[in-house]
Amino acid sequence: MTARDFLIVFISCVFLSVNAVAQDAQRQRKAENDFLTMVTNYTAARDYNLARKQLTSLVSSDPLNDAAWYYLGMCNLRLGNNKEAIDNLKKAVSIDTSNYWYRERLAVAYQADGQDELTIDTYERLLKAFPKKTDLYYNLVNLYLRHGQLDKAMDELDNIEGAFGKSEQLAGMRYQILLNQNKPQEAFKALESFNEDYSSPDILVTMGDYKMAEYEDSLALTYYEEALGLSSDYIPALLGKAEVYRQRRDYPGFFQIIRGFISNPDQHPAAKAQYLSALTTRSDPAFVHSFTPQIDTLFEQCMFLHPVDSTVLQAAGAYYYGTSRRDKAISTFRKNMDLYPRSKMARMAYIQLLGSSKDWEGVISTADEASKYFGNDVDFEEMKVAAYYNLGDWNKIIETEEKIISIAGSDTTVIIPALSTIGDAYHQAGDHKKAYKAYEKVLKISPNHVPTLNNYAYYLSEENKKLKKAEAMSKKTVTAEPDNPTYLDTYGWILHLQGRSAEAKTYFKHAMLYGGKESAVILDHYAEVLYKLGEYDLAKVYWNQAVSKNQDGKIADLEQRIKARLERIKK
Repeated sequence: MTARDFLIVFISCVFLSVNAVAQDAQRQRKAENDFLTMVTNYTAARDYNLARKQLTSLVSSDPLNDAAWYYLGMCNLRLGNNKEAIDNLKKAVSIDTSNYWYRERLAVAYQADGQDELTIDTYERLLKAFPKKTDLYYNLVNLYLRHGQLDKAMDELDNIEGAFGKSEQLAGMRYQILLNQNKPQEAFKALESFNEDYSSPDILVTMGDYKMAEYEDSLALTYYEEALGLSSDYIPALLGKAEVYRQRRDYPGFFQIIRGFISNPDQHPAAKAQYLSALTTRSDPAFVHSFTPQIDTLFEQCMFLHPVDSTVLQAAGAYYYGTSRRDKAISTFRKNMDLYPRSKMARMAYIQLLGSSKDWEGVISTADEASKYFGNDVDFEEMKVAAYYNLGDWNKIIETEEKIISIAGSDTTVIIPALSTIGDAYHQAGDHKKAYKAYEKVLKISPNHVPTLNNYAYYLSEENKKLKKAEAMSKKTVTAEPDNPTYLDTYGWILHLQGRSAEAKTYFKHAMLYGGKESAVILDHYAEVLYKLGEYDLAKVYWNQAVSKNQDGKIADLEQRIKARLERIKK
């Protein structure tokens, strides 16, 4: 080979080598770009299914790509595929054991899968490898607390304090753990120890609350005052101080503090609403009655400062309703709903208030109006069903429940009670055939649906038909709920109708122990059973109770029938 030929071959080899390197670099850049696209799908686009598909393909071609295994695990974790996530993250950890985030996310995956022992073990190993990661300490403390390992939790708090010093958070956690260990005095001393070295309004308020619970109001007031010295508008300290005054019956002092709190425009309206609600619902009713004018002023001031705040309006409406000012309550809830027409909670609260006022037409119209904002919403349709029931409009109940079923799709938790209600409505309307057909549909989906079994059985007993079938259905209900007086009544009555009154008596006696004495129907049935057994004096006792409970006339012929029974007894 001549020198010239050798030079040509050499240059060609160099060119091919350079070209191969360039191609490798290009492939590497493409792989990196593809991986970045996958990560973007995970982090920015949050398209976890797409990222999962792409990453699965990547780890198949590049099984030593620890980052790909990590992100695949994260995709599965986001999608709720916990066991797959654990396998993926374990793979990432096996490739790079030094990566903190791989191991930390593996602990999270174990926790999501309910494998608490492995979660704790993983965190404990991580803490040994990364002793300066403060989050690990707190994660372990919370895990120990969740499993009742209070001593381990306390040891971990000591480790945190030794490594990073005292903190308000540590003091609060130590206090709660000692209380849970039934060591209240040690718990308080832990707060005192912290307070000797550091100043914290929150810790001081906790100390004040502790002393209030011990009926040491003077000491409690001292701690609240000290907290206010550090932060003059600290709400828990202000309210704690006010509570001391209220306990001492220093009502002028109490209302002076609360007026200052309510009239402060810088305080959050939700905090004011929450306090006023607690004050009026948890206090002795005599206190609310005695100081209604002062409490009215507090609510008026709060609504003046925050006229469109939903939490304030709801609290005020509930207060007016609780103090028997229904019209004012309705107007307040109505205002809240009108201000926030797309708030389901506001509309539901208003409808419930209309229902408690027996304004059934108002319930229906307001629930109908909801469709403008919420479309076909099952909750509002069910409100209408309740209203139609109170109006005795059985056809509308059936129509509305059929609409609910159409909305529900395949959701049997909605379909089953809707069908059951349709059966009840048909029965009330006198169409027993359609009622039983609806009940059969329910039992086909859910053979042990107790309310349907009970109603179906009871209505058969009213017609004195198919008593063996009724007994079998009713037996299921008393097996499922052996202390339910309604179900015990149905079963006992069916036994009685079959001539088994002695057996029936046992179930009625049990029903009497669990609320049966509150029902005229159950009392009357028991009396009939006793009458059949010849226990006339006891039958009279229960008939007398049945009459006293039958004020609504639910049993139309009760007194006439009792009179006839007593005449027979005399003869």
